Amino acid sequence: MPRIPDYSSTIHACWFSSGLQALSVVYVPLLFLHFQREMGITLAQLGSLMFFNFGTQFLMDMVAAKYADRLGIRRCLVASQGLMGLGIASLSLLTLLPSPFLGLCLASILYGMGGGLVEVLTSPTVEACPTRNKVASMAFLHSTYCIGCIAIILVSTLFFATFGIQRWRWMTLFWGILPLANAWNFSQVPLPRPLGQKEGGGLSIRRLASLPLFWLLVALMILAGAIEQAMAQWASAFAESSLQVSKSMGDLMGACFFAALMFVSRSLFGHAAHRLDLKVAMTTSAILCLLGFLLTILSPWPSLALAGLGLSGFAVGILWPGTLSLAAQQIPRGGTPMFGLCALGGDMGCTLGPAMVGWCAAAWGNNLRHGLAAGLVFCLLLLACLAAIRKTAPGVPGKEG
Repeated sequence: MPRIPDYSSTIHACWFSSGLQALSVVYVPLLFLHFQREMGITLAQLGSLMFFNFGTQFLMDMVAAKYADRLGIRRCLVASQGLMGLGIASLSLLTLLPSPFLGLCLASILYGMGGGLVEVLTSPTVEACPTRNKVASMAFLHSTYCIGCIAIILVSTLFFATFGIQRWRWMTLFWGILPLANAWNFSQVPLPRPLGQKEGGGLSIRRLASLPLFWLLVALMILAGAIEQAMAQWASAFAESSLQVSKSMGDLMGACFFAALMFVSRSLFGHAAHRLDLKVAMTTSAILCLLGFLLTILSPWPSLALAGLGLSGFAVGILWPGTLSLAAQQIPRGGTPMFGLCALGGDMGCTLGPAMVGWCAAAWGNNLRHGLAAGLVFCLLLLACLAAIRKTAPGVPGKEG
């Protein structure tokens, strides 16, 4: 009998990759206010910078959804880590250009390419590895992203507090090394057959596009990404500017607090997922997201605004992995194209959400509270989308329409 490969090292590499993906999302926002002071970057430009990052991830999702299986999953996984490492490390050098904003945009495109590949490839890879509880495995994969957020924020904050924010380039070079090490890891681990190749092969993109449920799932991903990143990307800047705390406390009370409660949510979801109705759980989370945004925006007391920020992190935690698990249940032959197109939707939301906050804040006198009000619209649309999904897919999981 042929020896069955041990895929634990593969899953660990995917977990580490998901954790490192946080570099493309939370590390640069820690430096937003410093970039304003040191380089004269405006809030509108920072919103555009997020647009470049997630817009690039969006484009990579489109490419990978169609060509990843053809190019080879291993090559794409290695490339995801190489581009991530190169992009993060290049922040140290490209910001020395005559136009620092141009340097930031170029670096964000590089690490955005890596982040886009990570999103498309790690979820179907973990889903294809033989595990007892697929939903729990998916939830923990996305929990490692939260762990990465917390670790990056804590280590970076400690470094800045000890050596000074002006030495941020050394911290950036250190973070750039880690994805490069994981690129070598992906070149060695065994990889399972791509998801969807069993039982006669996976669905084509054209076949997926003919399913109404698929488009509702993509819309759900767009809104989940918009809500998550609208708050996550601006949490530190909001805590520092609106709550009148120091840079270190802003990072800890803002971005780190948000990520920590998102981790708690995803961990609880992973343990209880097999007992939950995904649609009911996600509807509850959407309502809590709405309440969290309202508290953050309207509360006259900083402590209550901070509680709203944390509630948003807890509530949004299950939306992204929950949508992917729902997609895997309802369209089991979707394969890499389905995960890629869902990630594409998520990145579209991640592009629009924080950019809208930045643009709205700039239009209202650089007031982040007014900017975060854009998140309320996303929460209401999310509830409407979940109601439509309950009507479209009310029955037994596993139907493809």
